[in-house]
Amino acid sequence: MSISDSILSVNNDLPIRTDLPVHSGKVRSVYWLTESDSRRLIEQKAYPVPADTPLAIMVISDRISAFDCIWHGEQNMQGVPGKGAALNAISNHWFGLFKQKGLADSHILDIPHPFIWIVQKAKPVMIEAICRQYITGSMWRAYEKGERDFCGIKLEEGLSQDSKLSELLMTPSTKGILKGIPNVPEADDVNITRENITDNFAAFNFENIEDVTLYEKLLKEGFAVISEALAEQEQIFVDTKFEFGYVKDLNGDNKLIYMDEVGTPDSSRIWDAQQYKNGKVVENSKESFRQLLLNHFPDPDILLNKNRMPERLALAKDNALPVEVLMEVSKTYLDIAEKITGAKIELSDNPKAEIIEILKDQYQLVD
Repeated sequence: MSISDSILSVNNDLPIRTDLPVHSGKVRSVYWLTESDSRRLIEQKAYPVPADTPLAIMVISDRISAFDCIWHGEQNMQGVPGKGAALNAISNHWFGLFKQKGLADSHILDIPHPFIWIVQKAKPVMIEAICRQYITGSMWRAYEKGERDFCGIKLEEGLSQDSKLSELLMTPSTKGILKGIPNVPEADDVNITRENITDNFAAFNFENIEDVTLYEKLLKEGFAVISEALAEQEQIFVDTKFEFGYVKDLNGDNKLIYMDEVGTPDSSRIWDAQQYKNGKVVENSKESFRQLLLNHFPDPDILLNKNRMPERLALAKDNALPVEVLMEVSKTYLDIAEKITGAKIELSDNPKAEIIEILKDQYQLVD
């Protein structure tokens, strides 16, 4: 098998029975099941949701995005071997730990294959819930330029790059373009304050104002659970992004849950603790790939400057990265996944064929 055969790069062309268009994001594709298939699976598998709950198959890929672009490699490498399975395994591990510790559920009902989740429909809260324990990345770049106000929080003078903050900071931003909210620009990924959220909680899809406090509690508690577990592996949980949404419980009542992915190298920065003690930052997350791209191209401003997006997209499309670069990224993802879960991530010879076979034989979702 060539290494490119093990990569699942296209994940929106599976023959899964659906009445709706497939929704494809940067990394995952979502297939909404027919009403009859949703009802059948809920009954057959005894999923703990109301009988009329819409279900979806969520298929991860091995694609890698950075700076809002999808990147590829030489020798037809359209992604990173093992990345998708590693991300799912890490999220599954943390979601399980959250549930075990009584925090909140996730949208996942079943995991038929390392690349797929069966999820219940959730109404997303329109916030990228970001938590930071260290000052680095975009926050450091802004701080270095003199900015001190972050999402309504004032930072003290005299901080140094990559240093630990005096407290865990919640720096939320908008998820998607939200219209008609006072003092919130109509753009994706705009920093917002707690006051913006509490004054307009319904516009962010919160059911009530109390749930703003609940989301903050779940964010802090989830961060602490992951941070403590990583510390045992001599890793530092630097910062992360969580997403929340509402689903129906068995009684048909709405409950706030964790959704999307949590504590992965895609959504978080993770540093090697021993190296940090020695004064060196070693990334065990996608941040190492971002840094590599910034060093790889002669004009890093293309990657950092949102006004140069057409040039950036062309850069990603026209430049196949060296195979060894993507294999190094693969090692980062597989190593951290195996550290976190305590289990080896097995690469599949043909993930797409495996997925189709399982969904056909065990779930009757492929004609």
